[in-house]
Amino acid sequence: MSESLTIGGLAKAAGVHVETVRYYQRRGLLREPARPLNGIRRYAAADVSRLRFIKHAQESGFSLDEVNALLGLSGRPACRASRAVAAKKLEAIEERIRMLSRLRRGLRIWVAACDANTGDSCPALERLAR
Repeated sequence: MSESLTIGGLAKAAGVHVETVRYYQRRGLLREPARPLNGIRRYAAADVSRLRFIKHAQESGFSLDEVNALLGLSGRPACRASRAVAAKKLEAIEERIRMLSRLRRGLRIWVAACDANTGDSCPALERLAR
């Protein structure tokens, strides 16, 4: 497949919406091909692969800025650099898990307090007001 896909075909092949393709172009993550005389831009198989890479990296929790950094990596040194990006992301996720675990404990206490409450007021809501 050479330069044969329209933007709609590209989006469909990569499993994203056309607006997502345009957004990635505006962010500089995906090239915007020149507009030929007939006005219809054409995309290549490499563009489908790049879109899939972006999508999979986002699904793995990377921000678009992090995805852009990963896209710029190539060759043997890329593995060390991508490891550094992944290790930083892993630490951020582990911290978020710790925070969510604390939040879960607090919400369980809240639910239990509401279940045990027999009065006319809600102690959990009163605690928030303090």
